[in-house]
Order: sequence, then C-alpha cells, then structure tokens
Amino acid sequence: MKFYEQVEESIRTTFRDTLWEPFCRAVRDYALVRPGDRIAVCISGGKDSMLLAKLMQELRRRAEIPFDAVYLVMDPGYNAVNRQKIEHNAALLNVPITVFETDVFEIANSSEKSPCYLCARMRRGYLYSRAQALGCNKIALGHHLNDVIETTVMSMFYGAQLQGMMPKLHSKNFAGMELIRPLYRVHEEDIIAWRQHNDLEFIQCACRFTENCTVRDNGSSSSKRQEIKLLLRRLKREHPDIDERIFRSIHDVALDTFPAYKSGGATHTFLEAYDQKQL
Repeated sequence: MKFYEQVEESIRTTFRDTLWEPFCRAVRDYALVRPGDRIAVCISGGKDSMLLAKLMQELRRRAEIPFDAVYLVMDPGYNAVNRQKIEHNAALLNVPITVFETDVFEIANSSEKSPCYLCARMRRGYLYSRAQALGCNKIALGHHLNDVIETTVMSMFYGAQLQGMMPKLHSKNFAGMELIRPLYRVHEEDIIAWRQHNDLEFIQCACRFTENCTVRDNGSSSSKRQEIKLLLRRLKREHPDIDERIFRSIHDVALDTFPAYKSGGATHTFLEAYDQKQL
C-alpha cells in the first residue's frame, strides 16, 4: 500500500468517527455540495486545508452526488521553503494541485494600516477569481469547528457584537459563486491527531510579514485568536464539552431574548414588536 493510500485508509478507519462522519454531516446538514458542482478546494499548505483536500477526494469517490473538484493553491509570495513544502506534501498525498502566483504579500506588507486584513481580502478575491476562471461555482475553505467558536467568542470580547462564521456564503462580488466550509463540524484536535498519526508535517504561518511568529500547536502566539484559543483550552479542563456547547448555541439562538439584532445590514430592536406581543 502506498503512503497516500495508508493516509486515506486512516480516514476511513481510525478517524472515521472523528473526521469522516463530522465532515459528511456538515456536507449533508448545510447542503454544501450539490449535483453538478465544480468546487475549488483551496489549499494553503496547512494541516486543515490538506485534510480538506483528502476528504473531498474521498467524498468524490464515495458520494452519490456527482461533482467535480479542483485543488487550488494560491502562492501569495511564499518563501522557497514553504512553496516546496506545499508541493512536496501534495505529491506525497496524491493531491493534483493547480498553482497560481500573486503578489498579495508584497502589496499587503507595504500597507501601513491593517496588512493582515488587506491580505485576507486580497487572497479571498484572487481565489474567487481564479476558481471562476477554471469553471468552478464554489470555493471550499478549511475552517473547522474551533475556528467557528473562536470567531464567535472573539466577536463578543473584542468586536462588541455577536457574530458567527457561516457554513456557506454567497459571494457579494463574484456572481454565482459560493464559499463553503466542509470542516465546519470537525474539531481541530482531531485534525492534529490525524496529522500526528500519519507523521505528516505541514507549514504553519507562511506570512512573509510575520514569519518569525509561527503559530505552533501549543498556541504560542500573541494574536487575539490565540488568546481566545488558550482561554477555551483552560475552560475545557473543567468543562470538557465547552466547545460543543458554544457550537450548539449558535444553532439555537433565542432571538426573542435579545434587545437588538442586525439583519440584512439593518438594526432592529425588541421595541418594534414589544407592544404587539402583549395583545
């Protein structure tokens, strides 16, 4: 059995309950894949996106829904080591990548204001554009369950609002395009376990602007997301199901108990229907 076949076998057996089943559940529950889709699976070179690529390959082989996939790698200006690592891992895992180059890092890192925000916006735009040019109607990103709950907590603590991360979104700037997140129900700790089980090594932080602050799996970084990650990790010691509780809470929002909310860009308050509820 070739190495990539062993990796695929581990997904079907050892990690069936923790990776394959949650992945399939997200695809099914959120209707992420439909017949005739052509999906650009976006690969950054990290553990999440490489696992996503393998799961999408498995889904194509086993699902009754006919769809096509392109495994898309955008090089925003990686250094030679990171570029070679991505290409090596793709070949090792039998993922037929399509690579295109951009100058995202160069432009974003020359900006004095919010280079990270600019970089993220530019990367997303380039991915949509190239995917559309390749005949795709969707891009798939590797955000997992922990990204979802961390975003929710971050929005409260640092953004002064309740804001989640959706399992899929219509693009506002690219007509007919959607973004999907098939790892939406997969825990990061299970992705790390899969990586360690198969003795795989992926790139971590590939940003040319912050290469000296690579984020390790132990959470050694000063970013706001890492602060929340460490907080949740501490809470989990006493409350092992804290991740699932937060995740379930964004699927069961009691809107009638909130004094105000936003929908479609407009703010609504409880006063709009308060008196009518008394009648």
